[in-house]
Amino acid sequence: MGKNGGFLEIKRKEKEIRNVTERITDFHEINLNLEDEYIKEQAARCMDCGIPFCHMACPVDNICPEWQDLAYNNEWERALEVLQSTNNFPEFTGRVCPAPCEGSCTLGINDKPVAIKNIELAIIEKGFEMGWIKPKVAEIKTGKKIAVIGSGPAGLTAAQNLARLGHTVIVYEKDERAGGLLTFGIPDFKLEKWIIERRIKQMEQEDVIFKYNIEVGKDISLKDLEREYDAVVLACGSKQPRDLGIKGRELHGINYAMDFLTQQNRKNNGIDIENEYNINTSGKRVLVIGGGDTGADCVGTSARQGAKNVIQIEILDKPPVNRGGKNPWPQYPVVLKMSTSHEEADKIYGKDPREWNIITKEFIGDKNGNVSGIKVAKAESFLDKNGRLSFKEIENSDFIIEVDIVFLAIGFIHTVHEGLIKMLNLELDERGNVKADDLDYKTSIEKYFAAGDIRRGQSLVVWAIREGRDAAKAVDSYLVGK
Repeated sequence: MGKNGGFLEIKRKEKEIRNVTERITDFHEINLNLEDEYIKEQAARCMDCGIPFCHMACPVDNICPEWQDLAYNNEWERALEVLQSTNNFPEFTGRVCPAPCEGSCTLGINDKPVAIKNIELAIIEKGFEMGWIKPKVAEIKTGKKIAVIGSGPAGLTAAQNLARLGHTVIVYEKDERAGGLLTFGIPDFKLEKWIIERRIKQMEQEDVIFKYNIEVGKDISLKDLEREYDAVVLACGSKQPRDLGIKGRELHGINYAMDFLTQQNRKNNGIDIENEYNINTSGKRVLVIGGGDTGADCVGTSARQGAKNVIQIEILDKPPVNRGGKNPWPQYPVVLKMSTSHEEADKIYGKDPREWNIITKEFIGDKNGNVSGIKVAKAESFLDKNGRLSFKEIENSDFIIEVDIVFLAIGFIHTVHEGLIKMLNLELDERGNVKADDLDYKTSIEKYFAAGDIRRGQSLVVWAIREGRDAAKAVDSYLVGK
């Protein structure tokens, strides 16, 4: 769709963001406003494919060609309607999604893909700007009452859709604010928290009730939960961090990445951290272990705090600049990308902070029990006899990286078992996540459902939204049938 033949004459142009020199002085969002003319031009590149792989690759089945065509033709309100028909929170995905849709864009075979993510963000923000996004209050109430445990993207999506179907929905959140890792994990420079609060206000107007600082099983008993609610949706996330069990792990100054990011988000948003150990990188040599988005967020946050130097190490091979033969279109492209945080570090410290094929061996401490270095070695990858990617250390390649503070950004292994999950004695899958059916999202206990990372493991925001939508349908079907 878009302009007939537009992809032949118009090149992809990236959206404008704040200058590096300016943005590293604060934690405000790096995005600048997307102009209508920019969006119209970029939407014109859509090819109107006979088979639109873009929305086939999208977990929420975004109908990308249709709303790109509508944006190109200045039919913004209709574009918003189509966008929101599949995605509850495009303002989140338009900022933090890695855009699998773009990885499968047909234009991407021979050219750069359409800027789908930017167009999505422009449409939703236009909707807020023009006042088109209004609460959708159910006209008829079912009399059914549902508890949603957790207010990350899966919980928020399930809660919103169930309330719109006429059910009474109460969201229990153990933290002070809603949003889960959207609020406490993702840095403000990627997603400012007023954006989340804007949606929460809308949901409250749709009769969703939020209860904060409440841990289910502790502050409200399971008996009360069973008695008061017709169904329960577990959307507690996957927050058990993967640790690095090597010598010296007990040294002071070695932190989980999410503890660091959560603390900075609390500081940015005026939430008390008085009783917490203050993690600060100012003037320090920082090492980030793990090459994913969380690790990159640690790089950007450390740079803003005034770190002396930042290095990010990754055991994996350095990705190629272009797709390899084993990573063909329309698979998600595994290619070298430089995040805005990496750009910032490059500007401040004079080089890309990332180093690949590094295996960690031992933490080294000073006489006071503080981490002062890490012993690493070069590694090479290989496929084992089962075809799985493995790594081995290259002999005599040891070296020491001097550090003052370390962040472990090596992912999460499963949902947290202590507390609610153990109390309920829920059946778990082989990975340690809550076992729930792929179709009806039912757990091993009657009237309990699970959605998002608690069920599928650590994943993307867009997948959480998809699971929240599907779980809401399943719960509604379960209740309506009674």
